[in-house]
Amino acid sequence: MRLGFSYAPINNLNLGFGAARNSGNMLLDGSAKYALLRQTKGKYPVSVTYYGNMAYGTKADPDHFLYTYQTQRWSFFNQIIIARKVSDNLSVQVSGSISHQNSVPGFYAQKDTNTFVYKEQKFDLFAASVCVRYRLTEVTSIIVDYDQPLTRFSTDNPHPNLAFGFEFNSSGHTFQLFAGNYTLLNPQQNGLYNTNNPFGFTQTGGTKVKGGQFVIGFNITRLWNF
Repeated sequence: MRLGFSYAPINNLNLGFGAARNSGNMLLDGSAKYALLRQTKGKYPVSVTYYGNMAYGTKADPDHFLYTYQTQRWSFFNQIIIARKVSDNLSVQVSGSISHQNSVPGFYAQKDTNTFVYKEQKFDLFAASVCVRYRLTEVTSIIVDYDQPLTRFSTDNPHPNLAFGFEFNSSGHTFQLFAGNYTLLNPQQNGLYNTNNPFGFTQTGGTKVKGGQFVIGFNITRLWNF
């Protein structure tokens, strides 16, 4: 579960803070979203928005088994979003992102008299995504989203995400009910560590794994105007 707050101090800028608990780890995050361009008829055919997120993991580690330094708890997410309202009912969004983690898992290997350190992942992960929203009625929309990691790791490669759901709007609330492959509550953690695959795949060694592992999520957004 994640509880978040956001505030728009000036036009086009939104600042946020949140706390998420998942698998015994409390993650604190801060975010910023800024509209660089807004779709304008005869001027700008698309909207362009920047989104950035930084997160700090607070999982207990008294013996320093997971983290030698506090800086290893930090991770970051940066994204450029390009969106277009195609019609009154149809909107399309594509985006590119980079997720950065300050610490990656690894292991030691001995070869002759030398010891080598191998990283299981990379510090940065590039990804692309596409999202389509279609309004069925004045207050109900259907949303389909697909996220594809582009960076390849030496092991434990994250899987893509396929999500679909419904959005319901009232005067002050937005409700989203959806199913997807992501199980975590932070964009960089989902991108880096997603183990659910919507499609069947073959593991190293030839073992075939069936896809279609979906989980159900629910979002509530409350809007206040001051």
